[in-house]
Amino acid sequence: MKDDRVYLDHILDCLRWTSIYTAEGREAFFSDRKTQSAVLRELQIMAESAQRLSADLKRRHPEVSWQGLAGFRNVLVHDYLGIKPERIWTIIENDLPVLRSAVEDLRKTLS
Repeated sequence: MKDDRVYLDHILDCLRWTSIYTAEGREAFFSDRKTQSAVLRELQIMAESAQRLSADLKRRHPEVSWQGLAGFRNVLVHDYLGIKPERIWTIIENDLPVLRSAVEDLRKTLS
């Protein structure tokens, strides 16, 4: 098993790239399929990394919806035809900043 810090760093890296890809805003995101694809890939990798965190870490940090992230990963991978850009943008605006903050705090505690 790898050190949880590796996966937390990977999650933060994916969140950083998602932020970079969407920095031009909503309209740019909706008008560029390449950007949408890049963001979806980063979100998929992020959610996969979250699944690889140790059960102990997840149990000690219930403030993060680890089960929600796992479900999100399954939607991204298996229900790709049902993915709506509007829903992804809502996640980018509302959920990712909260997740980033929680993971940054968590990562600091493991330093």
